Amino acid sequence: MNQPKKILIITYYWPPSGGPGVQRWLKFVKYLPEFGWKPTVFIPENPSYPIVDESLSKEVSDEVEIIKTKIWEPYQIAEFFGKDNKKFKAGQFDVGNNQSWKSKLSIWVRGNFFIPDARVFWVQPSAKFLKKYLKENHFDAFVTTGPPHSMHLIGLELKKEFPHLKWIADFRDPWTEISYYKHLKLTKSADQKHRNLEQQVFEKADITLATSFSDAENFRQKGANAFCITNGFDSEVKSMNREAVKPSENTNDTTTQKPNNSTKFILSYIGVLEQLRNPEILWNVLNELIQENEAFKNDFELKFVGRIDEKILEKFENSDLKKSIKNLGYVSHSEANTEMQNSDLLLMTNFPEEISKGIIPGKIFEYLATGNQIISFGPKESDVKKILEETNAGKHFSYDDLETIKHFILEKFEEWKSGDSSARTQNIEQFSRRNLTKKLTEIL
Repeated sequence: MNQPKKILIITYYWPPSGGPGVQRWLKFVKYLPEFGWKPTVFIPENPSYPIVDESLSKEVSDEVEIIKTKIWEPYQIAEFFGKDNKKFKAGQFDVGNNQSWKSKLSIWVRGNFFIPDARVFWVQPSAKFLKKYLKENHFDAFVTTGPPHSMHLIGLELKKEFPHLKWIADFRDPWTEISYYKHLKLTKSADQKHRNLEQQVFEKADITLATSFSDAENFRQKGANAFCITNGFDSEVKSMNREAVKPSENTNDTTTQKPNNSTKFILSYIGVLEQLRNPEILWNVLNELIQENEAFKNDFELKFVGRIDEKILEKFENSDLKKSIKNLGYVSHSEANTEMQNSDLLLMTNFPEEISKGIIPGKIFEYLATGNQIISFGPKESDVKKILEETNAGKHFSYDDLETIKHFILEKFEEWKSGDSSARTQNIEQFSRRNLTKKLTEIL
């Protein structure tokens, strides 16, 4: 029997970290052994995670070797900025009129002093530790995954020492092309340093991975050997819906008949919602529907499952929508999946700017696995729109489509009232974590 090849994964996020950032390599690690690769994971010993989900630790096999070193993060200093501290750790911040002088100062410090991010102090100690480790242990490849993009700086250091060791630089989000980059209040020299470091990674990495088709193309234009491997859903998520799913005559299609046993028509947002992705047009549409349609007012529920920016919640205080809102706060990943299943319509949002058309939020794939319909907001032509059309799983809107948004929601509401909530999705197996891991090993 052939010996498995060995791959080292360098990541900041790992259970018990919660949120979407941890899911991608947690799942790759789970399935890599099936395709002849033995993973070892390198993580910080004492990280400062913005979200913790202990349930994810159960998904890490005892056979996976985990190595750790201590990290120092400057977020103790950020305590000066009070409640904003957790936002900065998660890469979020106030914008526009919501910015206090403390917010403005902290954003400027974050962008200009911590390049590329505040985990940069882990780079040199990690590179020193791993150079020794790699000399003592054979590996066929190593991965750096960001954000935080300081992980890629560890990759640059290792590639200098081990030029023949295959390096995969995985970008779960873009670096200088991410929407909030322009909000970092960068000096000209800081901006240039970010861009130079990014370019070095593109040129030195053997393989660059993107999570969207557009990002992969952008990376290729900058000289990277880039491939797209999207995020996905795990087989366990899809199996939760197995009893409700019937194969259609086309074996690539499934018809989901959602039992109409809920007393409410539930539109759910699962995850973190910050100010830059706030779909205010949707809240306006829902307010209008509540004012105009008594049946909708009585039967509608807007459910938030995750961490919603307090500035967004404050805006609901004096609106007709307030009485229809149920805010569950952050729950475990398994509980979040249950809430997805129990919803009639699932909400997804993206940054409105055209530059963000390549962002595919990871939650879309778990949404797909439920068979429930999706309503999405973002740039007019986007990778998300492409996926929804290809899978027949919902509809994508730009931030100025008020009347068509209203029509779509009413259509889904009437289907729910009539008991006909069946939805046919297609071609979703390509996004299973197992199939995506197979694609990764083929690229390797």
